Amino acid sequence: MTISRREFLGAVAVSPLTLMIPRPTDIRIDEVRHSYQDYIYRAPYKFGGRVVDRVTLLNVHCRVTTRNGKTARGFGSMTMGNMWAFPSKTMTYDQTLDAMKELADRIARLTGECKEVGHPLDLNHVLEPEYVKAANVVAIAGKLAEPVPKLATLVVSSAFDAAMHDAFGKVHGRNVYATYGPDLLPGDLSRYLGSDFRGERLDRALLPRAQPRIPLFHSVGGLDPLERKDVEKPLGDGLPETLPEWIAYSGLVRIKIKLSGEDLAWDADRVLAIDRIAAAAQAARGVREWSYCLDFNERCPDVAYVLECLRRVRAGSPAGFERILYVEQPTARDLKANRANVMHEASKLRPVVIDESLTDLESLLLAREMGYTGVALKACKGQSQAMLMAAAAKKYKMFVCVQDLTCPGASLIHSVGISAHVPAVAGIEANARQYVPAANEPWAARFPGIFNVRDGYVRTGEIGGPGLGIADP
Repeated sequence: MTISRREFLGAVAVSPLTLMIPRPTDIRIDEVRHSYQDYIYRAPYKFGGRVVDRVTLLNVHCRVTTRNGKTARGFGSMTMGNMWAFPSKTMTYDQTLDAMKELADRIARLTGECKEVGHPLDLNHVLEPEYVKAANVVAIAGKLAEPVPKLATLVVSSAFDAAMHDAFGKVHGRNVYATYGPDLLPGDLSRYLGSDFRGERLDRALLPRAQPRIPLFHSVGGLDPLERKDVEKPLGDGLPETLPEWIAYSGLVRIKIKLSGEDLAWDADRVLAIDRIAAAAQAARGVREWSYCLDFNERCPDVAYVLECLRRVRAGSPAGFERILYVEQPTARDLKANRANVMHEASKLRPVVIDESLTDLESLLLAREMGYTGVALKACKGQSQAMLMAAAAKKYKMFVCVQDLTCPGASLIHSVGISAHVPAVAGIEANARQYVPAANEPWAARFPGIFNVRDGYVRTGEIGGPGLGIADP
């Protein structure tokens, strides 16, 4: 018998860390610093009706000390992703980005002033509600036209959470995924996820050893040229510019197709065109098996739109339809406000995955009630949340994928680590190599298995070191 959302809301309560048995391995946060890096995309990326041509990275350094006096430093990095995390019809790109930067300042202070001592999961469990309060303060103090969404709060706080997990692993000389066992994290998941998880342990929800390789999802944005005739102005930077070129260059076996959700004919034709072009390119390589993800970025009006799009694709290319591995977030992210947009019929055809909607266990439980059968894990929502939602997805036998919010450099390394340790992951999105390769350059030589993909698979052997496996730059 699984817990209902109503039961969940009454069951989960913050357990003061002062009531826990002190462990010498627990950490306190001594220092937090953050900074930014800006990059321009080599080509614009269109998704969900929005076009992105730049990225601001939030980089966080922290220092921690255990109860027995051991000290280490940790590092976390994440794209601010404001066009995705804080979409707005009333505020400009710069306004939402500035709001998220102001929130980062407040989160840095809250994190640095935290007096609690515990495992990073415990610290995040205490801090996240304070981060949400800080987001409300930012909106009020800045007289913003819209509140700061919880998703944006998770994105900003994710770099701080990553730095804590990284430091915790380093202070104990272990990879972060070896810090979730009973010696460092005693007890079960019920204190984070409610009574339905009594007796459930995080380490049992993860793979004991990292998968050595993971299929790479290549994104085809709404503006991306498919064939040479579609290239209006060649970039001429030495990287591929069309889908067949990318397939040959990276040895692709997974393709993520960004759709409009507002034009059925365009969406179906786009999938069929990509399938036709991919089939020819794969035949030239002698490859017989590859898969697609259809990502509507919450733009579809209802499930009927999704079903009709799938029907048209199947009619136009039965083989192409069979290559669809899953469908991602078809309708609006606010599930509570759109309870009629159930996905039961679509989920009978293919797994339907929540992405923007997934901000906590309550949203996951609601999505399951509404017919969603899969979850998209993202480093940009925090290492703590990714681990807890991975455990929930395993318990509820849900389809799992890992995506990256066009994460470059250290944030992609972090994302790869998640995908390497979560069971049954369908693949990992890694599209910074397409849109902002300049941000990958400082990391590529040290992690060629991640940044130099030529056979369609990301290699994970280079990230088994302490913490998140990311050397502090």
